[in-house]
Amino acid sequence: MTVTNASAYDQGKEALQGLNVDDQLALLWFVYKKVGSSITPPALGASGVDIAQGLFNQVKELSHEVQLQVQRDIAGKKDVRFSRQYGSLSPETKLAFWYLLAEGMEKGTIIPMPPDYELPQQGKDLLERIEGLEFNQQIDFLRGAVLPMGAEAAGGSEI
Repeated sequence: MTVTNASAYDQGKEALQGLNVDDQLALLWFVYKKVGSSITPPALGASGVDIAQGLFNQVKELSHEVQLQVQRDIAGKKDVRFSRQYGSLSPETKLAFWYLLAEGMEKGTIIPMPPDYELPQQGKDLLERIEGLEFNQQIDFLRGAVLPMGAEAAGGSEI
């Protein structure tokens, strides 16, 4: 069965719901490890990368423990500042933010994946499904996965 771009996006929106927050973050990391070398800033949307870089730079300055909490807050849709900032981003910019986080993990500026972590079976199944998609479908799937993350941006001048 061929998966269309729209259905890959829709599947991505629902895919992470069954995983706990840490497993969602881990799945994003494993996807980056599998397909990250194929992803380039133009594939993510060049303007989105510039905006995502600003949020990434704020996170990068935090301690590793706080960096992890920020990621958990975003994935868990907590109503806190970084999660609201993330929630106000476009889907492409959200995808670029996670890409930058993964790049930071690779370089050691963002808290790394624990070396003894093992993805649960549901996560392994999702990863296998993502790997089986065409590149554009993988991007659409990921875009769908990261879109629902983050809290609603606050009204007025507050973020």
